[in-house]
Amino acid sequence: MTLSYYPEFLTATILKWQHLLANDHFKKIVTDALQWLVQQNRCNVYAFVIMPNHIHLMWKIADNCKREDVQGALFSFTAHEFKKYLKNHDPALLNKHYVNDADRKYQFWERNPLYKECRTDKFFMQKFNYIHNNPCQPHWDLVSLPEDYYWSSASYYQPEATGFKFPWISHFMDR
Repeated sequence: MTLSYYPEFLTATILKWQHLLANDHFKKIVTDALQWLVQQNRCNVYAFVIMPNHIHLMWKIADNCKREDVQGALFSFTAHEFKKYLKNHDPALLNKHYVNDADRKYQFWERNPLYKECRTDKFFMQKFNYIHNNPCQPHWDLVSLPEDYYWSSASYYQPEATGFKFPWISHFMDR
C-alpha cells in the first residue's frame, strides 16, 4: 500500500502550556530535528514558528513514510534532548515535567498534536499566514513584523531575503 499525504498544518504544545520554548536552546533543538527530518527525506517543511509554549508547522510527510515514524521522531528526539539539557543545566525545571507514567518519567509535549490536512490552497494560505503572524499577536507581542522573528520561516518569504538561516525550508509553491 502506498502512503501519500497532503501538506498539513501541525500544532504541538508543551505539556501544561509551560513556556519551555522561551529558551532559544530548546528552539534550536526543534529546528535541528526538523533539519534532520528534511535531510533524511522524511518530510518537507514549508513554514514554521516556534513560540514560547508551542510550535506550528506547515509540512508534508514524505510519501511512503508513516506519520507515527516522522512525527514520532520529531517529538521523541526533541524530548530526549530537552531532558538531557535540563538534567545538566536546570534540574528544577526538569522536575516540572516529571509525570512518572508507565511509558515515561518525563513528558514535554502534550499528547496527540493537532494536524489538519491542507486540501485547498485557500486553507493552506490561511494557516501559512497564521503561522507567520503568530509572534505579532497582541498577547505575544514578540515582534512588530513577522519577518523580524528569528524562530520562524517568515523571513524566507521576503523578496530581499538572502542567506536564509534555515536552508532546509522548501518554498510553499513547490508542494
